[in-house]
Amino acid sequence: MVPVIQAVLRLQGLDLRAAELRKEILSLPKYIAHIEKALDSHLRKLDVDRAALAANHRDRKKYDDDIKVQEQKMSKLREQMMQAKTNDQYRAFQHEIEYCQQEIRKAEDHILDLMGESEPLEKNVKTAEAALKLEKEQVEKEQHRARERTAVDQKFLDDALRDRGEVVSGLDARTLSDYERIRKKWNGVAIAEATSGRCSACHIVLRPQFFQDLKRGEKVLHCESCGRIIYYNPPVNLEHEMHQQPASS
Repeated sequence: MVPVIQAVLRLQGLDLRAAELRKEILSLPKYIAHIEKALDSHLRKLDVDRAALAANHRDRKKYDDDIKVQEQKMSKLREQMMQAKTNDQYRAFQHEIEYCQQEIRKAEDHILDLMGESEPLEKNVKTAEAALKLEKEQVEKEQHRARERTAVDQKFLDDALRDRGEVVSGLDARTLSDYERIRKKWNGVAIAEATSGRCSACHIVLRPQFFQDLKRGEKVLHCESCGRIIYYNPPVNLEHEMHQQPASS
């Protein structure tokens, strides 16, 4: 294999690895933002339920206070009724007392309704509080894990870029320019292997003479169809390799 091909293969491997690392580094903040948004949505829902429950309790207290006011009013009316001078005055006090009793019954009905409404609200709040406690813990773990993963990815990326610089420094300007141009055109894949007489990237059959030139490995060639740098990697004869190994003493 032409030495420059080995360098280009190494370069492409580093570039593909760097692209994967960059993609993951960029995806982690989006993932964290997604789970934080979900948590915030659940917190807002809990706040709404808490507010509804608090309003329910305020309304119940208001009706309780109204009942107390009506009871105090009835007590005074009964005292005044005992001092009535005429039947008309007595009936007037009695009518006002009945009105107070009606208002008390209405308030009690409202309280019963509110108590029925508060039960599911209280259950929802308790359930949501327990679930949110676990969700907050999970989000904090994911945030910590994302920070750690980002640090690891960034280190690997820095290493890959350092190695890339070393590989690039050993390539001639023409080869590097061709590589960058082809890589940009074909979404990062600038070099392909010739397998079974075809380009492994575009799968077009290579001309016999071109394939023979490629096998000789005397110079850098480009696929006549897709333009990628193309190389031939001869199959390894395991039996031959085993015979070539020195016998153990």
